[in-house]
Amino acid sequence: MTITPCRERWAGTMTDRERFNRQMHYKSVDRSFNMEFGYWQENFTEWPLFMENGVTNNGEADLFFNFDRIAGLSGNIWMSPPFEQKVIEDRGDKQIIMNGDGLLAEVAKDGHTSIPHFTKASIVTPDDWKRCKEERFRLDDPARIVDVEALKAQHPDDRDYPLGVWCGSMIGKIRDMLTFEGLAYAVYDYPAMLEDMVETCCQHVELSLDQLLPHIQFDYASGWEDICFNHGPIVSVEFFEQVIFPRYKRIGDKLHAAGIDIWYTDCDGDVRPLIPGFLEAGINCLFPYEVNSCVHPKALLDEYGKDLRIMGGIDKLEMIKGKEAIKAYLESVAPLVERGGYIPFCDHRCPPDVTPENYLYYLDLKEEMFGM
Repeated sequence: MTITPCRERWAGTMTDRERFNRQMHYKSVDRSFNMEFGYWQENFTEWPLFMENGVTNNGEADLFFNFDRIAGLSGNIWMSPPFEQKVIEDRGDKQIIMNGDGLLAEVAKDGHTSIPHFTKASIVTPDDWKRCKEERFRLDDPARIVDVEALKAQHPDDRDYPLGVWCGSMIGKIRDMLTFEGLAYAVYDYPAMLEDMVETCCQHVELSLDQLLPHIQFDYASGWEDICFNHGPIVSVEFFEQVIFPRYKRIGDKLHAAGIDIWYTDCDGDVRPLIPGFLEAGINCLFPYEVNSCVHPKALLDEYGKDLRIMGGIDKLEMIKGKEAIKAYLESVAPLVERGGYIPFCDHRCPPDVTPENYLYYLDLKEEMFGM
């Protein structure tokens, strides 16, 4: 089904690529880069706006709302092959499933979006990790060879949109594999195993970058951690300083050598204790920057100046409240958009609690204020 946009594209005199690069480098732009991070799955089955227009996923929603284009690509940097995803047990309204990371998880059968309740990890001891590493993290796995020519054909150097290279995760995906509790224990019980897991993640990212960076002109780098909650990181800052940041630095050195100086990582929660280490290693942008577990984006952009960028940071809870709250919040970030280094959008997937009427108001007002 062809998606018909419901809105005109924001007018502008720059390409999306030029606009993104200038905005992220604190340079003047014709208008703000126009993007959103996406929506909960329930939005596609509850919002008439989506249901009546055949919009079923975030990619289609981007086309439907006519947002600016931003793209990314990656080599194979995680488990290969992943664990087989299957149902282990049926418990009436819930199922116990094994996911691709080898975790047993309790999930609701009705399909509503929620964080799964993980009940058991496949990787607990160094022997478990040794076996998993040999089976699923081989650097010489043919599946890790990147088809560079195909990617170059898809994303030519003269494209008009920004393209990012994926730098994965140094500890967030390990948390997924071990569970929150398993990671907390492993820091103390199996520190050598944990550091080897981090090193393995780093090596796979480096292998991917070594294949991609010489051949494709990227505009930014991206990654994912989700290693913080509302009271800070779930492992100590000392652990990050000793184990994680040196691996980030190795990746950052490769990116900088290739001319890439914008690197964001998707890390929810209160990231403030990690920002100095992020910046030193080369991660200089926060995404999608959740406000309620941290602070208003102005506080961090004032503190770190032009060393830091933020993408996101529009408080979803204020969007739920309605038009007056939406207007007040957009007015509070207007100076940040004008200053640069900040792209405003909902501070994670937009929940269905935001009504379609209020969401369209938000998009209209954002265009009025930042469409310039």
